[in-house]
Amino acid sequence: MRTQVGIVGAGPAGLVLALLLRELGIDSVVLEARSRQYVEQRLRAGVLEHGTVDLLNQLGVGARMEREGLLHHGIELGFNRLRHRIDFDALTGRSITVYGQHEVVKDLIQAVIDRGIPLLFEVENVCLHGIETERPRISFEGNGATQELDCDFIAGCDGFHGVCRKSIPEGVLTAYEHAYPFGWLGILAQAAPSREELVYMHSERGFALFSMRSPSVTRLYLQCRADENLAEWPDGRIWEELFLRFECCDGWQPSEGPILSKSVTPLRSFVVEPMQFGRLYLAGDAAHIVPPTGAKGLNLAVADVSVLAQGIAAWYQKHDTGELNGYSQKCLRRVWNAQRFSWRMTSLLHLFEDSPFERRRQIAELDHVTSSVAAAQALAQDYVGLPMPITL
Repeated sequence: MRTQVGIVGAGPAGLVLALLLRELGIDSVVLEARSRQYVEQRLRAGVLEHGTVDLLNQLGVGARMEREGLLHHGIELGFNRLRHRIDFDALTGRSITVYGQHEVVKDLIQAVIDRGIPLLFEVENVCLHGIETERPRISFEGNGATQELDCDFIAGCDGFHGVCRKSIPEGVLTAYEHAYPFGWLGILAQAAPSREELVYMHSERGFALFSMRSPSVTRLYLQCRADENLAEWPDGRIWEELFLRFECCDGWQPSEGPILSKSVTPLRSFVVEPMQFGRLYLAGDAAHIVPPTGAKGLNLAVADVSVLAQGIAAWYQKHDTGELNGYSQKCLRRVWNAQRFSWRMTSLLHLFEDSPFERRRQIAELDHVTSSVAAAQALAQDYVGLPMPITL
């Protein structure tokens, strides 16, 4: 097989890249280790920045998102049993959209297939060869046979546990990691959301987040131990704890309903530098992980491939290597800014230690953010995100 760009991974990064390259007249092949059903049902966060929404619409894959996604014009920060609204419209003129990542992936996969871009699911034993040369290739097993894909560039969009980052020689990459001393216990509940916007709640019992996935499904999270045993959290205990953490003076609480799923996710930050080696370019979770408090994961992946698509297009159209050479530098500036914001939101809202001083400091910062227009605007600008690096 022969193509211009070999893409490993059919998550948001790989699929958006394939569609961007098609718009720019560049061929690609997407390889995915999992089945289509698995990829389309894999639950992830679903907060889309203003720029991500714009890009999906420019790619012609936003119709269902516009119909079913939930447009949010702000968020609420809660502490001392009171909630305070951060008005995105007034502070930035932009908004966010809540639309599950698995729904985004469904739309992207269908668009890739409809546009005739080769997309191969359930490939095995993927190996990268010659990534430091001008003719890299990818070997894999599919349909019972070993195949090779020759290409000019390889995009590593296969997530944190994928093969692409591991294919870079020892000593090239520097990894920066931070593990937080807690995780999130998350549930999906068959219950209509009782508020129209996300609620981030700081309480003496720990952090809680109120979110939603649709007009009939609520998404809720509780701060817990990173190694929390789900067997110790029957449904009744989860709801009791949620009601305690969200307790407010006005009596609001999430609507209760049957719990459809529950899981525990440890929180961590991870970045590798550089995000490229030879003709291999890492994007999305293959290069960086952020704690979900800042809602940046999917958006960073889309921004990465926007930069990469521009660089590849410049190489084919003008034989210009400058943008590809600067891929890591350009992406990492945005990545570290997102890490900064995600760390700030995490440290602002979670309980780190049993320290009266630390709690009073957090309350003072929350009070500052919710009473200062300048502080609220800075948080709102970080939350709605920067414009995407590419415009079609």
